[in-house]
Formats: sequence, structure tokens, C-alpha cells
Amino acid sequence: MDLESNFEISRTAEFIQSRNFTRVALQFPDELLKYSTKVVISLRNKLGSVVSLFVMADTTYGSCCVDEVGASHIDADCVIHYGHTCLSPTSALPAFCVFGKAAISISSCVEKLSSYFQTNDKPILVLCGLEYAHAISQIKGALVEAMPNAKMEVHFADVLCPIINPLEDHRKPYGIRGHLGSCSGNTLDAATGTRYSIGGLIWDLPGGRKMEDFLLLWIGPDNSAFFNVVLTLNGCEIVRYDATEDRLLTDVSQQKRILKRRYYLVERAKDANMVGILVGTLGVAGYLHMIHQMEELIVAAGKKAYTLVMGKPNPAKLANFPECDVFIYVSCAQTALLDSKEFLAPVITPFEAMLAFNRRSKWTGTYIMEFQDLFNSFPLELSKQPEEARFSFLKGGYVEDFELQENGDEDDEGNLALANVTEKALQLRDKNPDSIVKGIAKSGSEFFVTRSYRGLEMHANSSLPEPYLTGRSGRASSYKDEKSDHETW
Repeated sequence: MDLESNFEISRTAEFIQSRNFTRVALQFPDELLKYSTKVVISLRNKLGSVVSLFVMADTTYGSCCVDEVGASHIDADCVIHYGHTCLSPTSALPAFCVFGKAAISISSCVEKLSSYFQTNDKPILVLCGLEYAHAISQIKGALVEAMPNAKMEVHFADVLCPIINPLEDHRKPYGIRGHLGSCSGNTLDAATGTRYSIGGLIWDLPGGRKMEDFLLLWIGPDNSAFFNVVLTLNGCEIVRYDATEDRLLTDVSQQKRILKRRYYLVERAKDANMVGILVGTLGVAGYLHMIHQMEELIVAAGKKAYTLVMGKPNPAKLANFPECDVFIYVSCAQTALLDSKEFLAPVITPFEAMLAFNRRSKWTGTYIMEFQDLFNSFPLELSKQPEEARFSFLKGGYVEDFELQENGDEDDEGNLALANVTEKALQLRDKNPDSIVKGIAKSGSEFFVTRSYRGLEMHANSSLPEPYLTGRSGRASSYKDEKSDHETW
């Protein structure tokens, strides 16, 4: 591996020196951590001893996001992010992303693409994983040479500038940072068409064209970035070129089945009484505003909300909160899609929560992952929602979401409030005393009242203490009540 080229040592040093940073955090994913010492030595040779370098190994949340929490522990001025990234805007610290340069056979890729393009009559849009951005210009030139007389319309997405500056207004779109190589303002002209951006890629469509008119070609692995493209652009025909296995995959129906499962999770969330909000990032711009918006949305829907901070979620962690019927994962676009099949409760995205808890929202097929796009597309309306019954596809009948709210039969006497809550909660207990049933508990306190934990067995009929027994004494090799080997013989 060419260390200078793959880790962009010169360009990284130029970024640090141009902004006069003196404390720099180097964030490595697990698969690149073995190169960290060599990278530090190479940067030290160019920067000298004026700049302090700190290696961050284990990220607080997803490795694709800039770990501002870890960087704040060492009072860093900026973060150099290595490896796969979602290029989400940061909240406080500037960052420079080094995508890396994954190996790809240009000739083999062009050969497979050109043969497939000749059988296709749609215009083509080429997207790629950021680790293959270094080869896109070569692939583009080789395709033109391989098909000089072909009358095909092929568009290539540009890559956003790897420099990330903190976003001041988290509720507005973060705009364009320029494409890779320029990093200076808006270098694309979208006056005559529509501009799209996803996962660090940006492209313009000609006027009068829609995304559904294009065939999408993804160059890269079957990872979270590809899933984000499949869900967001679910109305397009998609093919994928796997550079590692050197083959073109035209059947992505398995990935598109994810959309059906996500719709099922939305229906599950509609029947939830208690909702947990999982904080999956502390660095992506707008995360705090999104958490507040989720809380307001849940309360307006007549449900109970709990905010949980636990780092990277897993089934064992979430099993500690059995009272929650569903969890909302507030995270970046590429880590928000958790496969919750092994979890006790489903985990959904903020977009899915807006569909589930706002009766006025209808799913038109559009899928939104970015915070800024959600703020603009789904402005929160706290007006009172209709209280008529809705049809639950899972329960097979009409249900009342607002039946959990206090009705007109409330007892005005404050001293009976706790007794009333406990009485209602006790009515949720199952006939089997050893079982735990959620019933229709509307808060964590009511749910815990119904739980039955049995530790040491207690004899309720006797108040006298049990007699104690004297245990063995001595060493484990020869207790005093055991016969020695000499006595045995």
C-alpha cells in the first residue's frame, strides 16, 4: 500500500497548516488502525513538533461519523477522519475526510459496464462509494473510448469536498461545499435542472427529467451507503458493480425487500404506547433539534417518550428497557437503519416515526434520511390530532390512541393520584404470577409495578429465620472433614 497516496499525507498536512491547528485528532476505523503509527510518523515528518497528534481508535457511535465527543476529550482543534464516511455536517469541530483508495480494475469494470449499457435504453447515472472516487475520472474516460459511437446518455455524480465545516443553523440545508478537488463554493450549475445529494455525492438532472427515468449504477460494496441509495431512490432501477469480486449484479431485489420491512415497522410503531428515543450521535449537525422534535411528536400523539443515551445499541442493551414498545434511532443516514430482527422491540428512523405518529402523514414512496431534509419536508405541526379511532393492521381492528390519556372521569383529589395509578397498573397483571405482561401501561412506572422479580425464595408463612449450617474449613486441597491420603492407606 502506498501510504502517501492512500492516506493523503501531503494534503492532510496542508489542511492542518493552512488553518493553524495545533491539536489534531486522527480518527481511524478498526480495519485501518494498524496503519495509524505509520500515518502519525509521516505526518510528524511534515508538521514537526508544533502540532500534537492524537489517535482515536474506538468511536463513541458509528465510525462513519466524525467523533466530536472523543475529540473534545483531548481538546482537539479539528478531526482527520479516515476510511468510510457519510460526510454528515458536524456541530462544533471542522474535519477533513480521507476516503482512501480502494483497488479496482478499470479495464474489467469498463468492459462489463459497456456490454451492459448497450442492452439498456434508459439514461444512466453512475454513483459510487467514496473509496472509489479516485477512479471515477478514469472510468469515465475509458467508457468514452470503449463506446465512441454509442448514443447513450451517461451522467456521473460528483463527490463533495472532503472538508467539513460546522453548520451554524442545523435546521437549514447545508448546501454545497463544492466537488472533490475544488472545495471552494458552488461549482455546479443547477439553474436549468434539479440537484440531488446523497452520501457525499451530488449531481444535477436536466430540466424535465425525473430520477425514475434513470438507470442507477452503483460502483462499490453492498454496505450501508448502498442501502441508503436503495431506500432513498427506491423508484429507480439499480444495478451494482462489485469491484472486489469483479462482477456486475443486476438483481437487487433482496435489498429492495428492506423497504417492505420498513413499512411493517411503521405499522408496529403506530400501536406503541411507550417510545424510546435512542441518541445515536452527538456530532451530526441538527441531532439535538431532531431529538426535541421527536419528543414533541410523540407527546402530541398521546404516547410516552423516554430519551436514552447508550452509545452503540445492541439487543442486550435495549433488553434493559422492556417497557418501550418501539425505539427511534436518531443517527446519521447510514447508521440509522438497524436490523432489529434480534431486538425485543423494533428500531425505526425519525422519518418512519413521523409517518407512524402523525396521522396526517402519508407514505408516498419517498424515503428521507437526512436531518435537514426532514426539517424541510416534514415541518412539525403540534395542532391537535383527530381523536377518532384508526385501523390497526396488526391487531385487525380499530383502536383508540387517545384512550390512554386521562378522560373526564379523572379524580381531582391529588392525594389519590398515586393510588389510582397503582390500581390501574395492578389490573394489568397476567393470571400467571411468573409472567411479565405489558398490557396497556402508559408509563414506565406503571409497567414496573406489573413486574414480578423473584430472587431468594421467602417463606411467607413463617417469620422465624432459617437455621444456619456450618460449612467446611481448611484448604480446597484438603478440608478438615476429609480424610488424608495417609489415613486412607
